[in-house]
Amino acid sequence: MTVDLGFAEKCESWRLESRFFPSKVGGKPAWLNLKNIPGEKDLLCEYCKEPCIFLCQIYAPYEDGEAAFHRTIYVFVCRKPECYKLNENGNIKVFRSQLPRTNEFYPSEPPVEENDWRSDINVDQWTKTCHVCGIFAPNHCSKCKFVNYCCRAHQIYDWKHGHKESCATGQGTIKNNDILFPEYEIVIEAEETKEENDANDSDLEEKEEIKKYEKMIEKGEAGTFQNEDVQKELLSMANQKEDEVFCEFRLTSDKYPDQILRYNRGGKVLYISAENKVGEIPTCSDCNGERQFEFQIMPQLLNFLNFENALKCIDWGILAIFTCTKSCDPKNGYSMEYVWKQDIVENNSGNISQGNNI
Repeated sequence: MTVDLGFAEKCESWRLESRFFPSKVGGKPAWLNLKNIPGEKDLLCEYCKEPCIFLCQIYAPYEDGEAAFHRTIYVFVCRKPECYKLNENGNIKVFRSQLPRTNEFYPSEPPVEENDWRSDINVDQWTKTCHVCGIFAPNHCSKCKFVNYCCRAHQIYDWKHGHKESCATGQGTIKNNDILFPEYEIVIEAEETKEENDANDSDLEEKEEIKKYEKMIEKGEAGTFQNEDVQKELLSMANQKEDEVFCEFRLTSDKYPDQILRYNRGGKVLYISAENKVGEIPTCSDCNGERQFEFQIMPQLLNFLNFENALKCIDWGILAIFTCTKSCDPKNGYSMEYVWKQDIVENNSGNISQGNNI
């Protein structure tokens, strides 16, 4: 199966609105179902108990299912570095939303890629959203009664970042909203299968040479090499075998260094480590059916999130997203799906080692 790769690119902000069914990073979520959207209780980080912030979304319709003619997967993460625990996923939330072609929000014909096309298609026409982060907002400013918030923390943040000056006018301007991540379009391109096959063939030959050399060591025949350079090379190859999975990850991802996402519905995860691979996947919370791997978020995405301190920021190895195999119809507009977070750590000797299983 061909793997589709996602790349982050800047574009006009209007292209990333709900009416154009975007795949995007950062900013506020471009909701698909405009009426029943997740709120604070759905998005609470299990560790700090504050709402997770929108990271990215991917538009991924099911071609064979009318109920999922439009379909988008959303990923939210906690912004606090201290909530990133090794190989744990309590600070990450994933939701799936889908709609049939004929629905109450969008016309059945494809959108027209123009700035002024159907600007009335907007989540704020259907429900209240948080002025800071864009999720469901049941509360509003008690003074102007115009600006809405999902939680007390975001109301305080907005007050300090512009609403204090604009409250009397009923405006909601935020100066430098650093709660949200920078906004990009996710552009999808197919991975070159020929290059992948060539790399796999080369890697297979290397592994075979390593196996031959290890057998010679077991038999005490390694010293029969007359060429010391060859012996040193094979020793080096054997040392690299400490984490073949990590080597494969590097070989694959280095072909497209800027890839932030790998989409391979029903395929296999490209793991970053041999340890802490995904175990038993929980069944769908709506239909109790099986889930399958759909896509993974790569560590390269972290390079686009503009962290001021690289040592004190959020982190992951990969985020593997698993969704309902049947893509059942969400009961409340959005169904929660499953994410598997896999990390790598560097030990004191500078080598890559794995964290403990969860």
